[in-house]
Amino acid sequence: MKSKSLISINDFTKEEQIQILDLASYFEKNQNQRIFENYVIATLFFEPSTRTRLSFESAVNRFGGKVIGFADTSSTSVQKGESLKDTILTVSNYSDLIVMRNPIEGSARFASEIAKVPVINAGDGSNQHPTQTLLDLFSIRQTQGTLDNLHIAFVGDLKYGRTVHSLVIALSNYNTTFYFVSPTELKLPSSVKMVIKEKKLTYYQSTNINDVMSQCDILYMTRIQRERFSGPLEYERVKDSYILHKEMLDNTKNNLKILHPLPRVNEISEDIDDTPQAYYFQQALNGVYVRQALIASILGVK
Repeated sequence: MKSKSLISINDFTKEEQIQILDLASYFEKNQNQRIFENYVIATLFFEPSTRTRLSFESAVNRFGGKVIGFADTSSTSVQKGESLKDTILTVSNYSDLIVMRNPIEGSARFASEIAKVPVINAGDGSNQHPTQTLLDLFSIRQTQGTLDNLHIAFVGDLKYGRTVHSLVIALSNYNTTFYFVSPTELKLPSSVKMVIKEKKLTYYQSTNINDVMSQCDILYMTRIQRERFSGPLEYERVKDSYILHKEMLDNTKNNLKILHPLPRVNEISEDIDDTPQAYYFQQALNGVYVRQALIASILGVK
């Protein structure tokens, strides 16, 4: 994996993904390391982020590396009209690896093709978010003890949810049974369902969350993303489609864990936060370990 970019979850084989998860498990227990001391990581966020950007920066800082970059393009030459190409070529001269989030689908792939250093896609529009996928796989394995033969439900915005797209593709390698719950206008794209069909796996679609509560091992909630809608009317019509309340956890499996890529708006009631099923804040912490493992593998220091 040394010097290899990660743009799509398919850029890493199933075996390489497992190597990342195993290394992340090691780093979780061994945080006192300085293996990034001689490296500079650039974080270029053309789109707002809290957990992804900060967990990448935390991952680097905890291991002694240095971080450069921006979280707001208003203070950069992008505001002067600088092209993405010129930004990437310039930052390549200053860093050993680039982490980029950009609202334009395909932007990360373009960046990886012209950059002089490896590029990690931290989200390109509604396309993919492969590092979130890796930390989701890590979280699922931590809570279930396996990635194989699980029943996993995805609820909310399945059309624009890039975290969902990447994770469904990755889980298709593990004989997963899928449950997709969404408003009709936010159904999972056919291109992603095609991957499931090619693997001859089972999936169910519904508009009612109660249809899946008693069957799933993992409940993956997502917010309805206001920023992905072209107008406010479409968003207002679907924004409160699914709200998970504590009483809905009655008669669920004992091993059920609730995941969410965050941020949440109101789709998970706060009274769930203290239940044994809630795992989304630990899931966010897992992002540090997984991103440490990913960076270490690409830099070739582990």
